[in-house]
Amino acid sequence: MKCRIGLGVMILALAGLDLANAQVQPPQDRINTALARARQVGIPVALLESKIAEGKAKGVSLERIADAVARRETALEKASEALRGKPEAASSLSVGADAVEAGVSDAALKAIADNAPRDRRNVAIAVLTELVEQGHASATALERVTEALKRGPDALANLPAQAAAARGGAAATGARGGRSGAEAGPPASVPAPGSAPQAGRPGGPPTSTGRPTTPGGR
Repeated sequence: MKCRIGLGVMILALAGLDLANAQVQPPQDRINTALARARQVGIPVALLESKIAEGKAKGVSLERIADAVARRETALEKASEALRGKPEAASSLSVGADAVEAGVSDAALKAIADNAPRDRRNVAIAVLTELVEQGHASATALERVTEALKRGPDALANLPAQAAAARGGAAATGARGGRSGAEAGPPASVPAPGSAPQAGRPGGPPTSTGRPTTPGGR
């Protein structure tokens, strides 16, 4: 029993050591790991190398570049899975990775890849991404893009602007509705027409409920 416990403790200790080593792995090693993983799963490393070059050109630290490259490799891998088996899938990898990083669900991305015509696939994915970035749920964005695809290229291209305008109009209407609701009646301190100011309120003039007395009467 003691032997088994000792072995278990040793395994946990080694696992913790591996995790610690992974967390303190130098940035260049993390970049190399991402590049190696891309080659392993068939993703063109040029898509990651361009990310590295862009970061260096902007003076970004190697640590942040390593984070971005690792994140991009994961997104490219997910996009590759969604586009697997599609003609000219490689040309859609970058826009597909943009969709993944924007929060488009794997199911929505795969549905567009399956249903969009090849010549409009990249535009459809880009529009789907923009709708999600505007705040639409993936399922809602997918429904709208699918409908726009049926109406033609112009409907698809105009969809993001139309969706943004619709959301902006709804927000403005809600704001106006909130204000009008707040202003529907006068404040409590303002008397209704025909009422004496401050009538009936503590400290205000008394309200007369009977007929006025005649001069000299009791």
